[in-house]
Amino acid sequence: MSVATLLAKARSLGLRIATAESCTGGMLAAALTDVAGASDVFERGFVTYSNAAKVEMLGVSPATLTTHGAVSEAVAIEMAQGALAHSKADLAVAITGIAGPGGSDFKPEGRVCFALAMAGRPTVAETVEFGPRGRAAVRSAACVQALTLLAQALD
Repeated sequence: MSVATLLAKARSLGLRIATAESCTGGMLAAALTDVAGASDVFERGFVTYSNAAKVEMLGVSPATLTTHGAVSEAVAIEMAQGALAHSKADLAVAITGIAGPGGSDFKPEGRVCFALAMAGRPTVAETVEFGPRGRAAVRSAACVQALTLLAQALD
């Protein structure tokens, strides 16, 4: 589904979207707002690159960050729920990951965690291993995956 189609679908359902991004640094919000007229669907985006920003802007628990690390489904879930709680959106998607270069044996480069929160539905999360494709490719693939999650939620 194209971004324009995704926005049209959300518009037809009367839903507003928020984003909570870490490793993509606002790329998802930019993709959504590249479409003219997105302002009636895209409510806001949070770029929470640091752990402090995740806590301050989205209400992510410091204990969750300590226990699971920033690149985890637990943190992605709290990011998505925080984006809903701190906006007037009905649907929020969160992205946190390791775009590279680097990573570790435990959390390799290319690992990205996503969460989707929607009013009245359970929050869902997933982890995708994009692999060490390079920073730009991981970030781009993460945006595409987040758009796919939004599209699925609207179906």
